[in-house]
Amino acid sequence: MIQPFIIFFAQLLYVPILTMRTILAVKGLKKQASSIGILEGCIYVVAIGLVFSDLSNYINMAAYVAGFAIGIYLGGTIEEKLAIGYVTMEANIPNINVHLTSKLRKSGFSVSTSEVEGMNSVRYLLHCTARRDREKEFYNIIYDYEPSAFVASYELRKFKGGYIKKGVKRRKHFFLKKRASRGTPVSNDEIVINKEG
Repeated sequence: MIQPFIIFFAQLLYVPILTMRTILAVKGLKKQASSIGILEGCIYVVAIGLVFSDLSNYINMAAYVAGFAIGIYLGGTIEEKLAIGYVTMEANIPNINVHLTSKLRKSGFSVSTSEVEGMNSVRYLLHCTARRDREKEFYNIIYDYEPSAFVASYELRKFKGGYIKKGVKRRKHFFLKKRASRGTPVSNDEIVINKEG
């Protein structure tokens, strides 16, 4: 009678890991994806082995299906919380709003502005790329200043240069400097990266 519980909890582990592995692979993080894939494969073999050992046991099958369904929800929730990667966000506003642009820049967002032609009038577009974990913050700032704004965001797979790359290098330089001040050894790879930055 313990088998259904093992299958259920194996699926609760397996599906979120599968979700994370897929996301990492799509984002081009092959090493991390393959590392997670090892754990995923082990759990899968155990769970599917228990189900196939007795195909007449409907309780095992139900546990497999229930664990899979809840695991998908759990995997999606974990992915939302981790918010891996970057997004490009665009806010379409009716008028130039210097206070809004200033607030976004003070909050660390790299904002580009442009004048665009709307259906009935000239409008203004704010364009920004940031880490996914800052997406809600961007939306909140926009709606605080422009409640009627049209805001859209989409995920980036790859980018090169710009404000974000400079920010990443600055943070890396700060991190390495902090580690060196604590007396923590810095690897040769990190020194090379630091010199390039």
